[in-house]
Amino acid sequence: MNLARMDLFVPVAMLLAGLFTGGCEESRRSPSTVTTLTPITELGPTIGSLAQVLAPETIKVEGYGLVGGLNGTGSEQCPTQIRRYLTQHIASQSPGRTVDVQRILSSMNTAVVRLDAVMPASPSPGETFDLRVTALESTQTTSLEGGWLYSAELYMQGAFGLGTEVLAKAQGPVFIDALDATAVRKRHGFVLGGGSTLKGYKIGVALPKDDYRLSSAIRNRLNERYGFDTAKAVSPKLIEVAIPARYKARKQRFVEMVRATYMTETADLARERVRTFVRELATAEDKARSEIALEAIGTPVLERLPTLLNSSDEAVRLRTARVLLNVGSQAGLAPLREIALNRDSPYRLVALDAVGHAASRTDAAALASRLVGEPDANVRLAAYRLLSRLQDPSITRARVGRSFHLEQIAVGPPMVYASRSGAAKIVLLGAPLVCRDNIFVESADGGIMIDAPVGQRYVSIIRQIPGRVGSAARLRSSFNLADIIRVLCEDPAQDGKEGPGGLGVSYADAIALLERMCDSGAVAASFVAGPMPKTGE
Repeated sequence: MNLARMDLFVPVAMLLAGLFTGGCEESRRSPSTVTTLTPITELGPTIGSLAQVLAPETIKVEGYGLVGGLNGTGSEQCPTQIRRYLTQHIASQSPGRTVDVQRILSSMNTAVVRLDAVMPASPSPGETFDLRVTALESTQTTSLEGGWLYSAELYMQGAFGLGTEVLAKAQGPVFIDALDATAVRKRHGFVLGGGSTLKGYKIGVALPKDDYRLSSAIRNRLNERYGFDTAKAVSPKLIEVAIPARYKARKQRFVEMVRATYMTETADLARERVRTFVRELATAEDKARSEIALEAIGTPVLERLPTLLNSSDEAVRLRTARVLLNVGSQAGLAPLREIALNRDSPYRLVALDAVGHAASRTDAAALASRLVGEPDANVRLAAYRLLSRLQDPSITRARVGRSFHLEQIAVGPPMVYASRSGAAKIVLLGAPLVCRDNIFVESADGGIMIDAPVGQRYVSIIRQIPGRVGSAARLRSSFNLADIIRVLCEDPAQDGKEGPGGLGVSYADAIALLERMCDSGAVAASFVAGPMPKTGE
C-alpha cells in the first residue's frame, strides 16, 4: 500500500479535530481547580505539533445488488444502467459456467436493491459492518422479507460504477425488524454484519514540506515507542503508521497518542512531563488530555502516577488505573475491578471496557464472569459480550440455519437478548430457559403458532406455508426454549440429508415471537432487543 500516493485516504483523509474524549463523561463531572493547562509544547515538541496526523474517518459506501429467495414479491424491473452492471457482476461470480442472468433478473422471486452503509473508521481487512438494503423506487417489488442478498460490491458514495475501486463486499440474509409493527417497511431492510472491508487503512503523519531528516526522526521515534515496524517513512513528507494489535479496537485512542508523543526524551524531561500531567490529571477539568499524554509517555509514568490511585475522585482513579494497565502495570487492575463491581459507580462500563482491552485474558474473563449475573442489564450484557469475544467456555454457541447464532450462558436471572446490529444472534442468559405448559403464542400475522395445552408433553409449532393457502407445516419440540428456537429457524428437512430440519422461520420473525413469549409469560424471562443499525441514513 503506497501511502505516498495519498489515495490511501481518498476523500476521507482528514485531520481529526478535537482531543480524545475517552468515550465517557467523567471529565465533565469532575470538579475543576485548575483553569488553564500547561501548553503541551512547553515540555518539548510533539509529533502533533510538527505534523498533521491523518486517519480515515468513517466512509460512506453504496452499491447495487440482487436479493433472491423472495416468494413472488420481487420485480422483473431494473433500470438499464444497473441491469448492465449486474449482468456483468453476476456473470463474473460464476467463471466457467453459463448463467442465464436475464432470467434471474426478470424473476418475481428476485429484486434489485440499492445498498448503503458506513464503513468503520480506519478499518482492518475483513472488518464487518451493517448495511441497508432498499428496493428501487422504479420497481414493483412489494417486500424483501425472507430474502437473501447475493454477493455484491460496495463503492465510495458517489463513485459507483464499473472501473471504480471496490472497497467492500456484501452478502447475507435480509433483516426487517418486526418488533415495532408500526415501523415495518417491507421494501426496506438490513443485512446485519453483511459488509466486509477488503483492505486496511493506515494512519498517516504528513509534514508541511519535504524534510528527510524530520521524516526519519518521526519514524524512528514511533518505532521506539510503539514497536518495530510501527512506522515507515514512505516519502520526505509522509510517514505511514500501522495500528499496533493492542489498539485495534481503540484506534482513535492510538491516533491521539501519536499526536501527543514527544519527539525527544531524556530522564529529566520525562520526569518533568510526568509531574506536569499527573498534576493536571488530578486537578484539571480536561482530564482526557492528561490521560493520553501520560499513556503516550509510557513506562516512565510508573514512578509517580500510582499515587493518584488514592484520589478521592473516582474519575481520577479510573483514568489513572487505565493508563497504568495500558502501559503494562498490573497496579491498574484492582482499581478498575473495584469500580466495575461497584453498583453505585457511573463508570462501571468504562472500567470493564478498560479491563477487557488491556488485562490478561484470564483477568478479563474472571471479571466478566462476576458481572454477567448482575441485575443491571447494561452491565450484564457488556460482560456477556466480553466473554463472547474471549470465546469463554462458559458460553455455548451453535449456528441455527444460515441466519444467526444461538448462544447460552448458565448465569444470572433468565433473560433473552436479540441483537439487531452487528452479528445476528439470540442469547439465552440464565440458561437453560424452559417454557411453562399451557401456552399459546402466535405471530402478529397469525402465520406461526406455538401451542402446548395443559398436560401435553411437547410443544407443537405450526407454520402456515407461504404462498400455499390452507397448507401448514407442524413440528414438535421440547419445552426447552433453545429447542423451540432451533425447530422454528432451522432450514426445512431435505431428501437425503440427516436431521429433522425446522420450519425455516426468519431471524426477524423468531425474535418477534420470543418477545411475545416473554411478554405473555410463556417463558419466565425478560426480553432485551439490541439497537438498530446505523447505516448513515
